Amino acid sequence: MSLVELIGQADERGLAASGLACLDRCVPLLGGDDEILRPLWAGLAEDAGGAEWGERLEQVRGKLGGDGEFGAADGEPGRPGSGAGSGSGSGDDEAVLLARRMLAAAPVERSAAGVRAWADACSVAALQIHRLLDPLKDAGDSVDARREGRTEGMSPLVAAELRRQITVLELLAGHGPAGLRPALEVSTEGRRVLRAVVSRRSRRRG
Repeated sequence: MSLVELIGQADERGLAASGLACLDRCVPLLGGDDEILRPLWAGLAEDAGGAEWGERLEQVRGKLGGDGEFGAADGEPGRPGSGAGSGSGSGDDEAVLLARRMLAAAPVERSAAGVRAWADACSVAALQIHRLLDPLKDAGDSVDARREGRTEGMSPLVAAELRRQITVLELLAGHGPAGLRPALEVSTEGRRVLRAVVSRRSRRRG
């Protein structure tokens, strides 16, 4: 099943976990530590209705400086990072911008419609971030093709990110709340990989 199909079939908790996992893997671009999103992960496990999601989200935004300046108006509404990358800055700058848009676009109310749009947007943005930062070129025309199952010629970072997105959705679909812990472990692995990539690129620039 393609990533697009998995997102289309996911329930509210699975969608929220999918979007949160994408954002979690990109935390190194936002200057956050490894624990910054733990309250949101805990909220998914504790509160099926998402009553405390909005409050915890605003706390995270305050710590990371995500006050909405990179909202949906700065790009395609509700779907940040859907293009192939046309910013005038470097790939690193564009990757940071996409990560900030993911945080800014997170819905304060965890409704099914809101988290579905956010999960889809985060999926695209996270794949585009990995495409921008991969030292090897991805041969595909767009990340949308990857999400639809056309995987020929994928670069290593993009392939790994696609695999993690699919795994998170499969874990939540197959195990419900019990899938949150292994989903977090998958995301933690991806965050470590991206942090190493960001560190290497920083050393090269230095």
